[in-house]
Amino acid sequence: MLQQAVKCSSIGVALLMVYSCGGPQLPPADPDNGGLVLPDGFQALVVADSISGTAREITVSEDGNIYVKTRRSNKGNVAAVKDQDGDGKADIVQYFASVENQRKWSLQAGVEIYNGYLYFSTDLIVYRVKLNPGTLVPDGELEVIVIDDHEHGGHEHIAKPFSFDNQGNLYVPFGAPSNACQDPKRTPGVPGMDPCPQLEDHGGIWRFDANKPNQTQKDGYRYATGIRSVVAMDWNPVDESLYIVIHGRDDLFRLFPEIFDAWKSALLPSEEFVKVTEGANFGWPYCYYDQLVGKKVLAPEYGGDGVQIGRCDQYDQPIIGFSGHWAPNGIYFYQGDQFPERYKHGAFIAFHGSTNRAPYPQSGYFIAFVPFVDGEMSSEWEVFADGFAQVDPIVSVRDAVYRPMGIAMGPDGSLYVSETNEGKIWRIMFTGDKNTFGSKQLEAMEERKSLSHIRDPHPENDNIQEEFTGKGQEIYQWYCGACHQRDGKGDSGRFPPLAGVDWVTGDEKRLIGVVLNGLEGAIEVNGVTYNSAMPQHSFLTDQQVADVLTYIRSNFGNDASAITAEQVAEVRNLTPQP
Repeated sequence: MLQQAVKCSSIGVALLMVYSCGGPQLPPADPDNGGLVLPDGFQALVVADSISGTAREITVSEDGNIYVKTRRSNKGNVAAVKDQDGDGKADIVQYFASVENQRKWSLQAGVEIYNGYLYFSTDLIVYRVKLNPGTLVPDGELEVIVIDDHEHGGHEHIAKPFSFDNQGNLYVPFGAPSNACQDPKRTPGVPGMDPCPQLEDHGGIWRFDANKPNQTQKDGYRYATGIRSVVAMDWNPVDESLYIVIHGRDDLFRLFPEIFDAWKSALLPSEEFVKVTEGANFGWPYCYYDQLVGKKVLAPEYGGDGVQIGRCDQYDQPIIGFSGHWAPNGIYFYQGDQFPERYKHGAFIAFHGSTNRAPYPQSGYFIAFVPFVDGEMSSEWEVFADGFAQVDPIVSVRDAVYRPMGIAMGPDGSLYVSETNEGKIWRIMFTGDKNTFGSKQLEAMEERKSLSHIRDPHPENDNIQEEFTGKGQEIYQWYCGACHQRDGKGDSGRFPPLAGVDWVTGDEKRLIGVVLNGLEGAIEVNGVTYNSAMPQHSFLTDQQVADVLTYIRSNFGNDASAITAEQVAEVRNLTPQP
């Protein structure tokens, strides 16, 4: 490092922090790059180890302050992070904006600086507060800009990420309240409603005035539709277009085992990287994108057989169809000058990682890069940052040590990445030679596509399902394991664990009722609030429900009594029939 600095200037020692001639003054990287694997020429350091409530989306101000949207911190909805001495490490972390959240906490929400204001969102509201130059924590009044005033209950896909265009408009998604417009939701044999009434005020992106307070959905304009769920969204200022990465639907094998096997259900449908134009329709719930064949095909709820295209040729197509269930939760278009020229205007996409790929290893948990070439996004992608999970294969979601989430750029062109398990934040810097950076430096990252958490699994060789020891375990893996995981530990923030939980080992009638009738709305499990919808499983026989609940109550460290078919029948008979 000193030898390179001396070649750039006779000052020598004063340039110990300068990694390229004429480049920005960068702090030293961590010896192990904070555990990350990056292309040759890039280095990283850990800015903060543990943001309270864990870090979701992030943004960075012009003076280098980092603002982090927390998930469920009781200290505040936003954390302000400052490096005072220039060593790249956080010296100050202050929390603010303790707004009341109707859902108790925010699973996915945005934070961004726009026209001197810090905007952030909970599940139901987009707020803003004025930033004062030279002040870390804003002290002004919070303004409500957009509020989701719908009745929600156990509404799925309620995240409120957002983005701004160049004309003062704010874009906010209203996610679909179901997986595929079934009623009841996620139930085998139930067709999708056609036309889907949920598309009237959900399943799309609405445009609002970024400066007008107290807007509800009726004050906005439906900009695009046919979008099940979106968390990753960003405005590309070069082609002046909105881009998103859509979360594909779930449960192909669980709901339609006569059409889809477990392997196809692990891979399908695609997570779609799309350019959103005014009036676009991406086909939810009628269609999904199959990246294996490169086409949109008819959903099984609408008569599809996994091959039939039907009405799906009329809907907008993605730029890239990424593999299924990778959970794209962050996207950022790079506009800095620190990185090599090939990264200019390209998109970094953070894949938070799958939960429902069993019986195959979980996938995702890395950051991809999509180049911007000749005025448009490339259809090719590459691995930019890996090593977050720190294990491969990832058998259960809780095996992953870190899960990348938010992406932002600092004033010097460094890239900042947040993760949700521990609240860690990294700063990624380029310290190599921009003039010689090319395919050679990317070879090692290309090889990482062969790892099990990135490549498509082999149908037989990568099947890690244990041999079933009884009917209860088999039913659990078919219908429960995708959410609660094969080890019963659940997915932090989404699906509760089953081990050592009173909901499992306590009141038998309550537990049976949850399986038969489903559960919507917030519940607290071991001090943590969960708000993901539990679908009803009344299609199972009394004996099947008894078998699976007996299995759950006697495994994962639980030691509770068995459930009988007679107990299930008693609860079923007490349940009002539609």
